[in-house]
Amino acid sequence: MIGIIAGRELKSLFLSPLAWIILTAVYAIAAWIFLIQLEQFMNLQPQIARMQSPPGATDIVVVPLFNLLGILLLMIMPLLTMRLLSEERRNGTLPLLLSSPLGASSIVLGKFLAVLAFSGLIATSAVLMGLSLYAGTRPDLGQIASAACGLLLLAAAFSAIGLYISSLTRQPGIAAVATFGVLFMLWIVHWAGQTGESGQEILAWLSIIKHQQSFQLGLLNSRDIAYYLIITLLFLLLGIRRLETERLQG
Repeated sequence: MIGIIAGRELKSLFLSPLAWIILTAVYAIAAWIFLIQLEQFMNLQPQIARMQSPPGATDIVVVPLFNLLGILLLMIMPLLTMRLLSEERRNGTLPLLLSSPLGASSIVLGKFLAVLAFSGLIATSAVLMGLSLYAGTRPDLGQIASAACGLLLLAAAFSAIGLYISSLTRQPGIAAVATFGVLFMLWIVHWAGQTGESGQEILAWLSIIKHQQSFQLGLLNSRDIAYYLIITLLFLLLGIRRLETERLQG
């Protein structure tokens, strides 16, 4: 059931021009940044040759690319998730879904996996660009894989938050604005955690971007993985609880 809903949602997504516009824009921006960083790497070769522990092509070219994709996900995820449940409610199809044999968990997880699969297409672009460096150098495959894993975990957290907020309203526009607001707050809370004042450690831990740093260094830190899994599972459960409550009230 989950796979059927995910496939239906993914098909619906690609039948709209929004998905193609997003993919085209993301790929174009990512390719542009990749070429800029690659040119910078080539220009830095004389300085790198004199360093004892020089940064590699992965650090200079690929890591900034994953940083960029994280920022782009912050902007596009509200657009991808805004209609997941709010549009079903607005069109009057949500009561039909809730009255069907499908469980609320199947509905939520199916829609979540569809958005995550779309995000995987975005992460794949960075991986392929990183692998293309084999044409002239040796990229760090472990670091690329770790950065890709971190980006997918970030996308999962963003998707779960957006999906839950979409379940709260029948207006996709309101869901998009609210989702962006929540994601942006989780993004900038990192700055508050750098002040060094008492209690700022908690704010630093809440920062959704701070936990990306170890992944981009090629480190799979269990605390960072747990952070994203907790955020994702929390908002998925909230979304399921919301639909279950609506089903009982209906």
